[in-house]
Amino acid sequence: MLNELGYVRVGAVVPSLKVADVKYNCQEIVKMVKESYKNNVQVLSFPELCLTGYTCQDLFFNVDLLKQVEKNISYICEDTKELDIIFIVGAPIMADNKLYNTAIVIKNGQILGIVPKKHLPNSNEFYEKRWFTPASEQSPTEITINGKQVLFGDDLLFVENNLNFTFGVEICEDLWAVKPQSDDLALNGAQIIFNLSASNDLVAKNEYRYDLVKVQSAKLLCGYVYVSSGVNESTTDLVYGGDCMIFENGKCLVQNANYQFESKLIFSDVDIDYLKTERISNSTFSNTKSNRLCRKIAFNLQDFKITHLQRQYSKMPFVPNENVEKVCNQILNMQAFALAKRLKATNTQSVVIGVSGGLDSTLALLVINKTFEILNLDKTKIIAVSMQGFGTSNKTANYAKELIECIGATYKEISIIPACKQHFKDIGLKENDFSITFENAQARERTQILMDLGNYYNAIVVGTGDMSELALGFCTYNGDHMSGYSVNAGVPKTLVKHIIKVVADSVSKLKNVLNNILNLPISPELLPLMDGEIAQKTEEVIGDYELNDFFLYHLVRRKSSVNKIIFIAKQTFNLDENFIKNRLKDFIKRFFNNQFKRSCMPDAVKVGVVSLSPRGDFRMSSDTSYNLWFDLM
Repeated sequence: MLNELGYVRVGAVVPSLKVADVKYNCQEIVKMVKESYKNNVQVLSFPELCLTGYTCQDLFFNVDLLKQVEKNISYICEDTKELDIIFIVGAPIMADNKLYNTAIVIKNGQILGIVPKKHLPNSNEFYEKRWFTPASEQSPTEITINGKQVLFGDDLLFVENNLNFTFGVEICEDLWAVKPQSDDLALNGAQIIFNLSASNDLVAKNEYRYDLVKVQSAKLLCGYVYVSSGVNESTTDLVYGGDCMIFENGKCLVQNANYQFESKLIFSDVDIDYLKTERISNSTFSNTKSNRLCRKIAFNLQDFKITHLQRQYSKMPFVPNENVEKVCNQILNMQAFALAKRLKATNTQSVVIGVSGGLDSTLALLVINKTFEILNLDKTKIIAVSMQGFGTSNKTANYAKELIECIGATYKEISIIPACKQHFKDIGLKENDFSITFENAQARERTQILMDLGNYYNAIVVGTGDMSELALGFCTYNGDHMSGYSVNAGVPKTLVKHIIKVVADSVSKLKNVLNNILNLPISPELLPLMDGEIAQKTEEVIGDYELNDFFLYHLVRRKSSVNKIIFIAKQTFNLDENFIKNRLKDFIKRFFNNQFKRSCMPDAVKVGVVSLSPRGDFRMSSDTSYNLWFDLM
């Protein structure tokens, strides 16, 4: 199931280990291979030189030790030949009277290939050149081990035919080098890199390792499985913590807790299809060529019928998992400086904005407030207009006025009811006909007022609509859809709330009114009130924004298939599959049918990984059919 959706389950093990006790180490390796197989891991990595221990030092020259390595490799192969799993172990291997630090790739009792280490550290606590020969063009391309010819070299790639993925292997310092081995491996097609490492612990070194793996994974648009020697390797002057992590395009999927004496397995599901689409759409990656050709070794794996992902997706992928306050303040700054540039470029010192007391206009007004502080402009030249209509509640009107006054902007109140009634009469619409015409006429009346006030005050009309509304088309064409500059069009609704909350928590004079606004239901307030309360609630019409933003992120940003979106949404939200399908169909239909609105949207600042601007990240014909996506569900 998971493989059909483009996932590969990968794992890493820090095994219990005794230095130079090859038999014990191999027994632990076999035990952990079997445990990993039970957990449906398809490709598994162990640390560097885990058959002997990394810290054998001059014992690497010992004939008995090297003979035990070759003998126990045979034992490992024999005892795992019935298991359809790839695993990679580290061992010292003799070839052409030279000793190499290698990674051995094994499947079903057969060695697929052996990868020697190229960059041997030889400073500070490391003296690998004393024992090992670095991989080079002079290294053999094949060696004989246990009577069988095996491909040998740091240019090997391993290609799975059924599941259609490729992986490569590098060893410890090969990542730390100025030009890592994984660069060439990825450019030759490897979507996942496995790194067998023996990196000792120092103060702050684990943070450096984490950042190193994270950046390499992001730079190469790949999955990266890193596993380092554990605490049992610690000896003499060094301590090893067993740092172990799995990344996908810069995102850590899982990381172990260091310093454990017992064997420890971590595993997760890497989205190969996502990595492929990222590489296709990234022109820098796709146009970069490796100066080296790799040899490819083909193999087949079975498709495990796994029905549950070994990873978590965020319910709100546009909202950062950490440093929320920092990120929200950064976004607010980006919005404000973008608007500041537009004001400077047009030599404009005044803006007009419609303020309803809802989330979007609140955020836009906060952006304007910050912009005026940046440019040291007179805040009375912020013309903030409350345009009360048939559905305006006292709460929202009062909150809007309070917010405007707290900021120090110029408050204007204009009722749109008389103008709308005249307009309804002109076009023959009955006042009790609460159709889409009734709603859109109000939105267009408000926009007309703002545009004309913009002319009157020589001001820019600042748009307030957010990216979620643009995605769903939940805006009136040539109404609130239009403005002189849009500051929220790159911010999804789920993130809008968080930015406002951060401001509320940091600006005391705005705290009460902002928290009151955050507690209101989301509504365009275009239908008449019921008993003085808001009757029209957006999420009752289009569904909750949390799920819509989830669909938006995975469809546009990760370019996921509809079946994958359904699968991960079901797991993430714990909802009925048919409910998710119906909601996704509604989203896709709205998304496709409303592209025409996005095709002519005003200039808008991009602040995150997704933009729906036709001049930016996302371009689509206004008349594209969605039937293909419906048929796949």
